[in-house]
Amino acid sequence: MSTYAYLGPAATFTEAALKKITKTSDQLIPYANVTAALNAVRINEAEFALVPIENSVEGVVARTLDELATGEPLVIAGEVTLPVSFAFMVKAGTSEINRIATHPHAEAQCRTYIAINYPHAEVVATNSTAAAAEALNRGEFDAAIAASVAADRYGLKILAENIGDNNGAVTRFVLVSKPGELTKPTGHDRTSMAIFIGTDHAGALLEILTEFATRNVNLTFIQSRPTGKELGDYHFIVDAEGHISDTNVSQAVARLREICEEIRFLGSYPREESK
Repeated sequence: MSTYAYLGPAATFTEAALKKITKTSDQLIPYANVTAALNAVRINEAEFALVPIENSVEGVVARTLDELATGEPLVIAGEVTLPVSFAFMVKAGTSEINRIATHPHAEAQCRTYIAINYPHAEVVATNSTAAAAEALNRGEFDAAIAASVAADRYGLKILAENIGDNNGAVTRFVLVSKPGELTKPTGHDRTSMAIFIGTDHAGALLEILTEFATRNVNLTFIQSRPTGKELGDYHFIVDAEGHISDTNVSQAVARLREICEEIRFLGSYPREESK
């Protein structure tokens, strides 16, 4: 039996993604936010944590990127992708809707529905879509946007389903653990790293990209994030196809260690193609 932390409460998309890879005997523990879920691994409350990292429509989950890049070191051991669709729900008997609760990524993916149907309602951000449904059940809001399963979980009434602007939305989640033994290469892997360039200068990003390009390493993700030190000081989160034990990937990373201030290895793990 393994113990998994995840972005809760129950009935989040993260829980649904986690159930794709866990056994019925495993212990699944919800946490209020991404930081708390990752800290559960850091302090040994859980062996693994599953947290969202990017969405095909709305983009990156900044808190996850920042925690992995600058928090106490953790590594990615795997990934899960999950198609996401949203439902608009209320408590039975609701007649007026002035405040709608949901996660910011869900709001961004349902803007058209909200604008057409509830143009004057206030949209309030919550830590997760399920947290919005849970708060609605407590009477804190008039409506929530969440997964349909959350309505069943919290005794809510669905007024509309599949309200997202893009029916093909997919969220990618990463399975995180403490640093340890590397996963074995599968031939269909991804390597993630945080790259700190030090002093910013013209062509800095090109230097990084060149080390991968000259070794025929394809990058599937690159995102700049502020280091928090001062305005204009950034690092890059990069996902590369291949395993760190692959010659071309290891050579590129070795060269980057020579020209960059710091490289934080975030893991090599099997890729899952979105379905």
